[in-house]
Amino acid sequence: MMRWLVRGAYGLVALIAFSTLAFAVFQPIKVLPRAGLGPGILLQDQEGRTLSSDTLRGKIVLYSFGFSRCETPCQGSQAVMQAVQRELQAGTGSVPVQLVTISFDPATDTPAVLRRMSAQAGADPAHWLFTTGEPRRLKYAIGGGFSVYYGANEEGSFDYDPAMVLIDGWGILRAEYRTPTPKIETVLRDVRLLVEEAQNSTGVARYAYEAAHLFLCYP
Repeated sequence: MMRWLVRGAYGLVALIAFSTLAFAVFQPIKVLPRAGLGPGILLQDQEGRTLSSDTLRGKIVLYSFGFSRCETPCQGSQAVMQAVQRELQAGTGSVPVQLVTISFDPATDTPAVLRRMSAQAGADPAHWLFTTGEPRRLKYAIGGGFSVYYGANEEGSFDYDPAMVLIDGWGILRAEYRTPTPKIETVLRDVRLLVEEAQNSTGVARYAYEAAHLFLCYP
């Protein structure tokens, strides 16, 4: 009896080891890295409503940054946001996804201007909000939290480093796109990965997703 118990224990250990190795090699589940905690935010949207980290909790959020007078540097991120909006309109099941464009020029970008920006972008307010906030809070969130540089220049405009940031429903930063023209396919893939993770990482399936993070099963 003891011999069978020992053999069973060795067999179980071997099975676990084989399963672990197979998971690490074949990576049946892909996940985005957990890069760190996203910053706390307090914004106002184009209708003057307050938008904060608390109200966004539980939603996957894709952030972009810019201002109403921005031309070429903002066109790449706007095209990506429009593509993701089309994806959202096709449906993401029970997982809410929110697009948020943050203007760092609150002196110019009043709610009326933000509404005009929204209309020009073809934004659906159900999915895509245009926002701004108090200058000090903006600098804390954008410059400090998201590490996106921006600053006024001598021409009365702004210099900034184009970027987009993807945050999951727990407020964790999962992807950054630090380029004027992010690849739409990459951003859409990443949004889908977070939607799939939110849909499937409950119950027993949660352990598979934790294993994917443990073994760095990144796309």
